[in-house]
Amino acid sequence: MTYLEGVLELMSPSRDHAGIKTYFARLLEIYALERGLPLNGYGSTTFRKRAKERGLEPAECYCVGPLKEVPDIAVEVVLSSGGIDKLDVYRGLDVPEVWFWEDGRLAIWQLGTDGYRAAARSRFLPDLDLVQLLGFLRPHDQTEAVRAYRDALRA
Repeated sequence: MTYLEGVLELMSPSRDHAGIKTYFARLLEIYALERGLPLNGYGSTTFRKRAKERGLEPAECYCVGPLKEVPDIAVEVVLSSGGIDKLDVYRGLDVPEVWFWEDGRLAIWQLGTDGYRAAARSRFLPDLDLVQLLGFLRPHDQTEAVRAYRDALRA
């Protein structure tokens, strides 16, 4: 569900979408666990601001540290795109960082005073090697990939 200024878009997550977002979440969570980082998730909770006429449900989202009104990081898995600009919705919700996974690549957008700008690294997880993490996001057994990623983090 995505809502922006009177326009409501409903999309049913596919099996591929749900698989990728779960896979990605498991890798991100094992990273935080291995690094001793306080990563707290909301999953795909609905966030909205009536005054700004915005709302949506990210694929996954997290706060680094205690849970807050909005997540620090929202994760979107793009397999098909709708007509609503999700960054515009996130801007109205004041979500500081949005990650878009699409075609095996990850784009990070960070909110500033004039909107979102592309970034090479997360401001919340600056030591996270995204290339390494994405290297374990392959279409095979999730549990084996999480174990392999954990072992690589420990090496």
